[in-house]
Amino acid sequence: MTDLVTAFVTLFVVVDPIGLAPLFIALTQGMSKHQRRAVALRACAIAAGLMTLFGVFGENILGGIGISMPAFRIAGGALLFLTALDMLFERRTQRREGQSAESAADLADDPSIFPLATPLIAGPGALATMILLAGERGGGVGHVVAIHGVMLAVLGCVMGMFLLAGAIERLLGRTGTLVVTRLLGMLLAALAVQFMLDGLRGAGVVGMLPTGR
Repeated sequence: MTDLVTAFVTLFVVVDPIGLAPLFIALTQGMSKHQRRAVALRACAIAAGLMTLFGVFGENILGGIGISMPAFRIAGGALLFLTALDMLFERRTQRREGQSAESAADLADDPSIFPLATPLIAGPGALATMILLAGERGGGVGHVVAIHGVMLAVLGCVMGMFLLAGAIERLLGRTGTLVVTRLLGMLLAALAVQFMLDGLRGAGVVGMLPTGR
């Protein structure tokens, strides 16, 4: 249960449903409530497909090109740490807003595939996290299924935030959204360091490192 809670928190912070809500509003301006709901459903379904693909076959792909799981765990932890820094210093929000503005101009009819499904929901950080989480505990079938259940729960949160995006934006305001983003960034930084420690431990670089699992 502790592993599943950690997996949920990690994916929730990486995907950042709260931060996506105002971007969803920007990308669906002028759409009816029904159209917004359809876009949200398509985006979450496509993101679920991509994350499932990487969660199930990601480790096999890595093995095929000669990358060990400890090495990927260290690299993934470094990637998540950079994402955390972006969240702490607001660069992630600015970059996402830039992507949404550009895409709104080019793909005003249906932004569900790009940029919502990818890279905003199932971005590099989320896909790398799925490989890392699914590869833990030996990557057994039960564990992989549980991780994908956690992934669906996080995407359910994304869907809920999309449907309540207008109310959430009015409630938090830009300042409130930035405060939440920074808090999540601090949490993600700690989780990223733990991934790197686990990777070093798995590679045998250091014999006695603390582990959260």
